Amino acid sequence: MNTLPPSTRRRLTCLAIMLLLIPLGFACRFVPLGLPYVIVKYGGSFFWASTVYWFIGYFLARQKPLTLALLSLVITAAIEFLKRVQSSTLENIRNTFFGIMILGRHFSYTDIAVYWIAILCMLWLDRSTIYGRSASKE
Repeated sequence: MNTLPPSTRRRLTCLAIMLLLIPLGFACRFVPLGLPYVIVKYGGSFFWASTVYWFIGYFLARQKPLTLALLSLVITAAIEFLKRVQSSTLENIRNTFFGIMILGRHFSYTDIAVYWIAILCMLWLDRSTIYGRSASKE
C-alpha cells in the first residue's frame, strides 16, 4: 500500500519524467544519431516545452493538467518572445550554455507551434494516465 500523499506522488512522477526528458532533449540536439532533419531541428524544442510542463507540474502538483498546460503555453511563448528583446544583460545570459538552453537565441513562430504541440501532448498524457490515476485516489 502506498502511503505517500497524492501530491507527493505527483511531484515524484513529474521529477522522474523531467529526468527522462532532459537527456533525451540533449541527445536530440547534440548527439549525431542520424535522426531525420525535422526531429533534430524541432525535437529539442519539443522536449524543452515538455520539460517546462512537468517542471510547472512539480511545483503546482495539486493543479489540474489543463491549468498546467495553460501556464506552460503562456510561459513558453513568453520566453520565445523574449528572444526579440536585445539587451546586454540578456545577451550575457544567452552566451552561456544554460542561457542558450533556457532562453535560446533566435525567435521563431514555428518553435512556438512546436512548444504548443508538445504541451498538448503532455496534457493528453497527464490527463489520460498520471493525473487521472492520482485524482481518483484523493
